[in-house]
Amino acid sequence: MAASLQFGNPTLSRNLSSPNNSSSFAPFRSPFLRFNSTSVASDFKPLVSRNASSSFVTRSAAEPQERKTFHGLCYVVGDNIDTDQIIPAEFLTLVPSNPDEYEKLGSYALIGLPAAYKERFVEPGEMKTKYSIIIGGENFGCGSSREHAPVCLGAAGAKAVVAQSYARIFFRNSVATGEVYPLDSEVRVCDECKTGDVATVELREGDSILINHTTGKEYKLKPIGDAGPVIDAGGIFAYARKAGMIPSAAA
Repeated sequence: MAASLQFGNPTLSRNLSSPNNSSSFAPFRSPFLRFNSTSVASDFKPLVSRNASSSFVTRSAAEPQERKTFHGLCYVVGDNIDTDQIIPAEFLTLVPSNPDEYEKLGSYALIGLPAAYKERFVEPGEMKTKYSIIIGGENFGCGSSREHAPVCLGAAGAKAVVAQSYARIFFRNSVATGEVYPLDSEVRVCDECKTGDVATVELREGDSILINHTTGKEYKLKPIGDAGPVIDAGGIFAYARKAGMIPSAAA
């Protein structure tokens, strides 16, 4: 029997179960996992704790989430940005666990956007973007499921996506890979911001905000909930190892 970790985000609700006896499972390495067990910060605080007197995993008392701040330029897109626009299928042969291919994957982020987007997310010939925050409309990340979508955004240098809503699979892949923070806005921010605006995202427990320094406006963001610490850890496998749900890579 295992308790579940439920991501507290209004866009998505999914469960992560832990096995009864993790010692019977061999360590798993995903081709999308770029972090080993020693790469996670030493002050990691798991959302769940294992009671020494039983084999059950129980939820620990909630602790305030550490403030995280992302500052930089915005890149603004519209509604229904699908995964083919984020990373076309021809680039899915790149393996993110290979450092060179991971960097190359980032250079193709959002290359599938139509020509109407005059400013490119990554300039031709560059490997990184100058935009730290992506702002979108409804249904960001729709289309076919591919982990490469959030991975390429993170590889390019993006830290967060702020959208009115997400395709569930994109939100889940963002959490699973730990590459970008998918944040929900309470209003249609993409209509009030422009590409190149200077902005700050303050990610906190309960009152996260987006500040557009160019216009002087502030926007409240919905709490990311239990998905936040998973992304902090570098993805679901890194989180699960540190929480004792699965054996560490060194075990």
